[in-house]
Amino acid sequence: MIALPEMPPDFRLVRVEKDGCLFWGVLSGDSRHVYPLSGPGHGAHRVEDVRFHPPVTPGKIIAVGLNYRAHGKEMGKSLPEEPLLFMKAPSALLAPNGHIHLPRMSRRVDYEGEIAIVIGRRVSRISPEEVPLCLYGITCANDVTARDLQKKDVQYTRAKSFDTFCPLGPVILTGALPDDRKLVTEVNGVVRQDARASDMIFDPLTLVSFISQIMTLEPGDVILTGTPAGVGPLSPGDRVSVTLEGVGSLVNTVTADPDFSPDLPV
Repeated sequence: MIALPEMPPDFRLVRVEKDGCLFWGVLSGDSRHVYPLSGPGHGAHRVEDVRFHPPVTPGKIIAVGLNYRAHGKEMGKSLPEEPLLFMKAPSALLAPNGHIHLPRMSRRVDYEGEIAIVIGRRVSRISPEEVPLCLYGITCANDVTARDLQKKDVQYTRAKSFDTFCPLGPVILTGALPDDRKLVTEVNGVVRQDARASDMIFDPLTLVSFISQIMTLEPGDVILTGTPAGVGPLSPGDRVSVTLEGVGSLVNTVTADPDFSPDLPV
């Protein structure tokens, strides 16, 4: 867990590296420059001259399953009566532009574009009405999943927690809620998922409040709010992007172990 800088609302906060120095910055409106809050040099850095890191290092990543009706239908599962929670290992975190690694242990790995909520202060057992006071902002996430292992295990931990299975970023839109923002996932430029946050079964305020009844939430913790319909497999060489309206796009490419083969039966 890292300390988050105090920021006013509606800033696109990034964490970037230049010349071996990791620092916080604000992404310009045209996404061409990063204005450092601290770090090397003075003035703006061109985006192409810095390396993006995940915008936060969470102590825990809590994810919500089956939170869009159409996704539950495509998975052949009944809709939950209360939020279905699972965890992703923090070591699954992957930077923007990083490579999603298809492990040899799995024969089918799927993308799952999601809206991620970043917690801003320590809270426990809060009401939905109190949730906006504890939020730091929102960002893009890809809840990459070894689908065959998920079906095999029933429990989600292994399928969700391989290294590189949680791309996150590139920016946190500070002080923001998902509201009715559009979420779009593309693979190789083709739209695969297209939904709005209002399509969720359990809205973000309800989700955060529900989770806080179970566990204390700490600054920097990340909550993945569920994926819409349209999930599908990834192949080596794919370029997958998750775009959240008003926030930006999270882009990653796909590589594989030499033994990975999607042609083998699931």
